[in-house]
Amino acid sequence: MPSSRSYNLLCPISRALDHVGDRWTLLILRDLHAGPARFKDLQTGLVGIASNLLTGRLQALEENGLIQKQTSEYGASLYALTSRGEKTNQLLFELARFGKQMPHPEKIQKPGNFRSIAVSLGTACKRSVGPDHNFTATLIIDQQAFRLIARDGDAQIWAGGAENPDLVMTTSYEAIMALADGDMPRDEFISKHVLLEVVTAGKEKEFFDLLARATAEFD
Repeated sequence: MPSSRSYNLLCPISRALDHVGDRWTLLILRDLHAGPARFKDLQTGLVGIASNLLTGRLQALEENGLIQKQTSEYGASLYALTSRGEKTNQLLFELARFGKQMPHPEKIQKPGNFRSIAVSLGTACKRSVGPDHNFTATLIIDQQAFRLIARDGDAQIWAGGAENPDLVMTTSYEAIMALADGDMPRDEFISKHVLLEVVTAGKEKEFFDLLARATAEFD
């Protein structure tokens, strides 16, 4: 169901904006690409959003068939992308590439969580992964864990660490964003801002090769 502020046009761009053009909506979808999330998780990550506004945006996204409610194994209520919602990852990635060309805001606010990397870095990995990449990694970004799985020509990043990873990379949010923005050379990122624990010998070469290919996707 489109917003009451619909453009009422046949143009597919305007029809898309009828459903995802409201403030915060694309950022909610962005964060859900890291996997299902509780209301609290989304509110924590979207610093500055009011609880009633988040409730309204989630309700609209659910009505539009972009997200759905789930119940976790522990009984928690979760929001998750539908198959239609999952199709927004390429749209969001292209926005990330476009946004890289824009100047940084004067006052930078750190997000409450780093789920955004599932679209930015995760989609870049998906676009550049090859048959020679076959590993599972845990990425720890300022103490928040994510898992990167590259297998069978596909790659994806989700919130939460991996079980039995081939390697664990620890870094900071500022460093990985500087790498993605092209503000920091990859060699400097690896040598000065990465702590690497290799569990399966040789997998670090595959990991850093995929990382190099992924960051090139932002150029």
